[in-house]
Amino acid sequence: MDDQQLLRYSRHILLPSIGIEGQKRLLESRVVIVGVGGLGAPISMYLAASGVGRITLCDGDAVDLANLQRQIVHQTSSIGKPKVESAQDTLRRINPEIKVEAIAERVDESRLLEIAREADLVIDASDNFTTRHAVNRACVKLHKPLVSGAAIGFDGQVTVFDFREPTSPCYQCLYSEAGEIEETRCAVMGVFAPTVGIIGSIQAAEALKLLLGIGERLVGKLLLLDAMSHRWRCVSFSKDPQCKICGEC
Repeated sequence: MDDQQLLRYSRHILLPSIGIEGQKRLLESRVVIVGVGGLGAPISMYLAASGVGRITLCDGDAVDLANLQRQIVHQTSSIGKPKVESAQDTLRRINPEIKVEAIAERVDESRLLEIAREADLVIDASDNFTTRHAVNRACVKLHKPLVSGAAIGFDGQVTVFDFREPTSPCYQCLYSEAGEIEETRCAVMGVFAPTVGIIGSIQAAEALKLLLGIGERLVGKLLLLDAMSHRWRCVSFSKDPQCKICGEC
């Protein structure tokens, strides 16, 4: 690390659990973020500022005026621009030292298997169950850690799946793809802007902890937020031995 890097990351380096070696590890890390909306915005900005060396952004949407109330990585001047390109510009301004790859696609499982193969972990910041299950299947096959989050209205949730560990459950164990879960979109129900900021920030924290190998992780734990009352709950869950995705892994 050069003098400028030592200064830029000094507040991380001062932390005994990170130090110079930990910061070097972040600079050498690769992370894939699926979704650059309300959750992906704070996630990507914190990872860029923290010095994660290579960030791949995946999102097929363009910036819309209605996004700007909560998707803080985008600006009014970015309306009509692909979200990944808008976010790429912002992240480069935050930290010009890192590499940011923009993939303007709504990625499916096969594409994710290509993109995430060399990554250290994947972060799911998408807004639909189809993508979440596709991300889950790809990460199970690649044995990559997955940080998953969701938010709608005043409610949010975060969990971590670490497929390097045989006892880790997967997203299918928590929410069956064949189940009768009603999908609610923020375009219909709305979302309180700080909710995605809080959940996205926790996802970023969990990702950094995984990359650094520090702290207690949310594996087998679903952290739930009610932002209206500022109440938090943590629900434990375990791997389903009959799970069709990870049951035999």
